[in-house]
Amino acid sequence: MNVEKFYETLDSYFAKQEMDKVDPFLVASLEQAKEEEDYGAYISVCNEMIGFYRSVSAFEKAYRAAEDVLLLMEELQMEHTEHFATTLLNTATAYRAAGDYAAALRYYKQALQIYDGILTPQDYRYAGLYNNMSILLEKMDENEEAIAYGKKALSIIETLEGGEMEMATSVTNLALLHFKVNQPETAKELLERALSLFEQKGENTDAHYSGALAGVGEAWYRMGDYEKALSYYEKALDEVKRHFGENMSYAVLCENCAAVCGKLADVNKQEFYLDKARNVRENIH
Repeated sequence: MNVEKFYETLDSYFAKQEMDKVDPFLVASLEQAKEEEDYGAYISVCNEMIGFYRSVSAFEKAYRAAEDVLLLMEELQMEHTEHFATTLLNTATAYRAAGDYAAALRYYKQALQIYDGILTPQDYRYAGLYNNMSILLEKMDENEEAIAYGKKALSIIETLEGGEMEMATSVTNLALLHFKVNQPETAKELLERALSLFEQKGENTDAHYSGALAGVGEAWYRMGDYEKALSYYEKALDEVKRHFGENMSYAVLCENCAAVCGKLADVNKQEFYLDKARNVRENIH
């Protein structure tokens, strides 16, 4: 199987927003790799499946792909390799997105243990893991530990050349943590720094841009400027839809927009967003 061609085709579907073609392409590619007994390609396709199914909130499919590929890698005695750690990271992030935080933390810690055995302390790959652990710990209300991991991630990323997008993501994560400890002004300053970094890329912003936009929306909401809050939440909605379609994150943002419209006494718009959120959730389930 030509893995380079696989990624080229997959990337083209995402670039053209042809999301309906992604699932059948991934399934067909996995079957091809299986028939050819191309284990490297099989592992690559499964990892793409985990990430894609997570992004469209098809969590059971993500879990099945993760279990499949992790078992294969164990049979190939790859448990202590960087590739195994990468798959653990992808698996953990899928569980985190689905709200199973205990499972996610278990997979992240397993990946960290592998990294500690094969990487130098300032290796850039730690930054992604630290960021992901920070996000998870925040959801578990372990805010001090989350801040510590967030700062560790940022300290590595700031040393990287051309790491503006990763830096923006790290700054966004730290900003959201400052909300949790009731420091909205600090959070807003960090988010504005993140947006500046994202916007340097113009139209080439990545999927994390929506998180920064939503974060700024939350900052303005907490500070009582509901017009600005709605503006940023709506921009975040557009970004999520552009990258992933109308997934669970889209539904949550619709509910946020509805809450802001309630503060603005815009009943019609509030109902519009509530209906949209309900429809999206029904379609997912």
